[in-house]
Amino acid sequence: MEKENFTISVYTENNIGLLNRISAIFLKRHINLDSMTASASEIKDVFRFTIVVKITEEQVKKLIGQIEKQIEVIKAFYHKDEETIYQETALFKVASKLLFEDRQIQNVIKNSNANIVTVTPEFFVLEKTGRRREVEALYHKLEPFGLMQFVRSGRIAVTKDKMHISKILESFGSETV
Repeated sequence: MEKENFTISVYTENNIGLLNRISAIFLKRHINLDSMTASASEIKDVFRFTIVVKITEEQVKKLIGQIEKQIEVIKAFYHKDEETIYQETALFKVASKLLFEDRQIQNVIKNSNANIVTVTPEFFVLEKTGRRREVEALYHKLEPFGLMQFVRSGRIAVTKDKMHISKILESFGSETV
């Protein structure tokens, strides 16, 4: 079986130590995380981890089974890239003098559809939301100008299919829904 990207969504209660136990599942299997984000979900008091891994479908099915064994985990799902709509966000900090003195960097900003978040006398900050390849392309274009700081979020994703998670969780008898 060939390795491919999978987005794993884990719906959980918000309990201390759960992140450690979930990451230990990946560690034991020597699976590297491409990204991981955590946030509130569309359901009150239910949180969502969004994890991206590059593994086989057989491996992801086993992972889902192990993740769902955690007491605080309500339900876990996995999806292929083509089944999701996903984005990442990145912030780029660059010396301000370049913004005013170098026309080329102005063109890079304009052509990349990045947004200027803030400008100070010392630096300016750009925000770029898009697919990883778009964020990486902007990184490579800005790198020659001397990035002062760079940070990228993990993937955030929703499914293309109608996945009414509240109804799905109710069918599992969740008391948190």
